[in-house]
Amino acid sequence: MANLADTPPLVATSEVESRELIAADLRLLIAQIETSMRRIAAAMDREHGSDPEGSPDVFLLDDVTPRYATVNAALNACRAGLGHALQCLSESGRAAGDRVRSHGSSAL
Repeated sequence: MANLADTPPLVATSEVESRELIAADLRLLIAQIETSMRRIAAAMDREHGSDPEGSPDVFLLDDVTPRYATVNAALNACRAGLGHALQCLSESGRAAGDRVRSHGSSAL
C-alpha cells in the first residue's frame, strides 16, 4: 500500500493535467482491485483443488468461501464504481474541450 506521507505536495496544474493525473490514479486503483480479485480466485481454487469432488463420503464445511465471495463482490462493486468515475471524468474532459473550442471559435 502506498504511503501517503511520501506523496509530494500538490502543485498548480492545468485542468487537463489534473484530470489526467486523476484518471491515472483511478486506473491504478482498478488494476490493484483486479489483482486482488485474481488472488482471491487463486486462493479459492487452491482450497477447492484438493477436494475429492464427487465423493459421497466426504462432507466439507467450507466457511472460507462465503467470505471470499463477499470480499470479491465488494471489490467488484468498487471496480464498477471506479470505472464509472473514470468514464465521468473522461466525459467531463470532452465537455470542457468542447466548451473551449466553441468559445475559441466564437472569438474569431
